[in-house]
Amino acid sequence: MVWTLFATYLVSFGISFATTSPYKVIADELDIITTETGDPDGVPSAVKEEVKANGNGDVPVEELDVQETIVLEDQGPRALYTVLSGLPSPVSMVWSIITVLINILLVGMVTDDVYNAPYFHQANELSFARLGFVSDTTANILIREPRGDELPIWISYRNEDASQSWSTGTSLEDDSWKSAGKIAWLAEDTDFTAAFVLKGLKPDTTYKYALSNNHSDSFTTAPRAGEISRHNHGRFVFFHSSCIKRHFPYNPFSHPLSVPGFQHLAVVKDYFQAQFMLFLGDFIYIDVPRRLGDNIETYRREYRQTYASPDWSAVSRGLPWIHVLDDHEIANDWDQNTTAPYPAAVDPWHHYHTSVNPPAVRRGATYFSFTQGPASYFLLDTRRYRNPIASANATSAEKSMLGEEQLEDLLRWLRATPPSGVRWKFVVSSVPFTRNWRINTGDTWGGYLFERQKILESMWDVSASAQGVGVVVLSGDRHEFAATELVPPEGGKWPVQASVTEFSCSPLNMFWVPWRTYWERSPLFGSDDHEVAKGEDRMIK
Repeated sequence: MVWTLFATYLVSFGISFATTSPYKVIADELDIITTETGDPDGVPSAVKEEVKANGNGDVPVEELDVQETIVLEDQGPRALYTVLSGLPSPVSMVWSIITVLINILLVGMVTDDVYNAPYFHQANELSFARLGFVSDTTANILIREPRGDELPIWISYRNEDASQSWSTGTSLEDDSWKSAGKIAWLAEDTDFTAAFVLKGLKPDTTYKYALSNNHSDSFTTAPRAGEISRHNHGRFVFFHSSCIKRHFPYNPFSHPLSVPGFQHLAVVKDYFQAQFMLFLGDFIYIDVPRRLGDNIETYRREYRQTYASPDWSAVSRGLPWIHVLDDHEIANDWDQNTTAPYPAAVDPWHHYHTSVNPPAVRRGATYFSFTQGPASYFLLDTRRYRNPIASANATSAEKSMLGEEQLEDLLRWLRATPPSGVRWKFVVSSVPFTRNWRINTGDTWGGYLFERQKILESMWDVSASAQGVGVVVLSGDRHEFAATELVPPEGGKWPVQASVTEFSCSPLNMFWVPWRTYWERSPLFGSDDHEVAKGEDRMIK
């Protein structure tokens, strides 16, 4: 479409350039002078005789002299107007050429942004390894290696804490390299990826792994459930974010796979020493700026390109990444369960992400749960199991975002007594839980208020119980930050201290919304909103 419009522009520009006058009319005067000439010979005789027969005497004749005076003014080059409008300059060939060149440049930049990476940076030769979920005794490692001559890939690891403590005389643990096994074969059916699990590790201990294809990294295992790591000055830190669009904002001088958000994250990553990153979806944008296909290879290429970014290694070194699915990994505002293109979309999501995620809550499920240190986490899948029922309003009991099994598993997890020392339960949702987002609210929990209320009441039960556990919701998706206090209704069975807090944080690298789309108390769903969705969503300022 861009090229078609540009071709139309060039034709119209040429016509306009050929027909545009270098002058403009500033005045146009018309003078008429009348002169009576009497009875000239030029008057036909029949006319003369008719005039005389009527007793009118000689024929009066008037001579009209018409003079038009047009005042013209040179229009000048009109440089600014020419550049801004794209129209030719009336008198300057130079400025006309400049404005055409500017438009050619803009079309070239659009073409570069849309097609450069997909066609010239497909990352088929990408070889890398990254950390997935790291528990107190295991570490998941994702490996991609398309080069057959590197197989088999041998994996070794060593205890780095042992060598650090050797000089102090406080420990004589073995710091020698140990073989963890090998990956004998990688094939195209998994896009040359495999997940490997290091087992038998010690809690809260730093290790280094090395692969025979020249990839290595260090990591620290999680502390035992209910404990705080001794490696971070008594702090428990993790990151959460969402939404990555490579090469945004567009910069013709940067690498087509660059991710400026990674560069910013890399600056603070080592300072905070986070235990892991919770990434809440939209790791790719398959449909922005335009969808180039809906087959498996198109989706796989998008994942490879993000991992092939020159900025990736700085934010993955030593930092486990744990993933949740959202719509742009499939299609915008996805709510069509497992219909096409979902099967193609989740192929690389499984190979690159869920294969090294925490354990699924139940076999075959795409939602996960784990406990680390003083916190327990439930990672929702808010896309695969939706039953939106377009004809139903937001308060309908028929609508479901989670599906029956996932909702049951979530409520059971909320009610369960956590291990000793666990003080927080984090519900991780790719879309906001609050009702306060006022644009496209139906895609968030604001469009599923009946199911949301069930979950919220269970959260209030936990917060009000004698367990001493607080509940926090983490979300992303909306390209702006908000903190919300989900307050129980006044006069109900829950005290105000049972309130649940939600932190919504995004994007890591995508456009930010320059105006607020979040505010309190809107009659968005009509008068029955508070009959179903009891309580308040208060913005934390």
